[in-house]
Amino acid sequence: MDGTAIVYTHGLFDTNAAKTSHGLVRGSSRYNIVGIIDENHVGKDAGVVLEGKSAGIPFFASIQSYLDKTGQTPDYCIIGIANAGGKMNPDWYPDLKTALKAGISLVSGMHEFMSEIPELVSLAEQHGAQLIDVRKPKDRDDLHFWSARIDEVPSLKVAVMGTDCAVGKRTTAKFLVEACEAAGIKAQMIYTGQTGWLQGGQYGFVLDSTFNDFVSGELEHAMYQCYQETKPDVMFIEGQAALRNPSGPCGSEFLVSGMADAVILVTPAGRVYYKGWDHTGRKIPPLSTEVELIKLYGVPTIGIAINTKLVDHAEAKRLQAAYEDDLGIPVALPVEEGVEPLITALQTQLKQR
Repeated sequence: MDGTAIVYTHGLFDTNAAKTSHGLVRGSSRYNIVGIIDENHVGKDAGVVLEGKSAGIPFFASIQSYLDKTGQTPDYCIIGIANAGGKMNPDWYPDLKTALKAGISLVSGMHEFMSEIPELVSLAEQHGAQLIDVRKPKDRDDLHFWSARIDEVPSLKVAVMGTDCAVGKRTTAKFLVEACEAAGIKAQMIYTGQTGWLQGGQYGFVLDSTFNDFVSGELEHAMYQCYQETKPDVMFIEGQAALRNPSGPCGSEFLVSGMADAVILVTPAGRVYYKGWDHTGRKIPPLSTEVELIKLYGVPTIGIAINTKLVDHAEAKRLQAAYEDDLGIPVALPVEEGVEPLITALQTQLKQR
């Protein structure tokens, strides 16, 4: 573990824009999360606000408030926001400067790099703090091109894909790894986004900061390295966006270059349009057609996970039953009920290999 950290969400904690912070509340082996900086929930527990169960992580109105009330200085302040376009918001600067003046290093997964903002760079140098930009691209010499070494990875390879952005692909993959371990199945997750790294992922890369020519190779390299070092029974590949999301189509890399053996598909109940594109009328296609599209790649969808944030429990259970009846595969409600139905499907896949 790198050290203690507070997570900065600036009033956005209970929105999809703060999904990075949500992942950190659910767990990180890289940082010990000791507080969330969000003025809208002071006095509450982050786990209770997120999903109704305590995480032992309190909210504070500001970074200065955290310092004053606890008398402690964390090692890091993580920007827990992943907004559209990944731009730093100048409104955050006063709080971030407070952190730097206290010697707290900043960690960001934004597309705009803190290390290129002169006023932050100057303060970091003055106070011995670091500016860690997780999405900064690797040097070209450190990138890998696809080599067909994926043929030497015999683990069951499961892509956890979605029908849209921000549906819980990473969270579902994390739950699956934990449930596999509890069931005696050796599992690893291949992270493909900055939050996976922040949570402590050992194997993976940040897809959207990788030159396109090297995406397939970086995926293959992460999977090959994971197998060489840990020999897992199953690897879960964290999906990004969706095959048909017009603002960022993604997923064929996992099916073709990563040679996924199976897919677990995550879908958001109650969401009609692709996230952020309601005004264009671009609807998320029916779930059954996404399953058929994935099948055309030669990969079966072996289970469905439903994100139930926008619906009540009764509607979630109705959809669960309807999807199971329509598709003939297990359907899980990961946050409410866990992923056990999907583990049963994985065990069947492992027995058939």
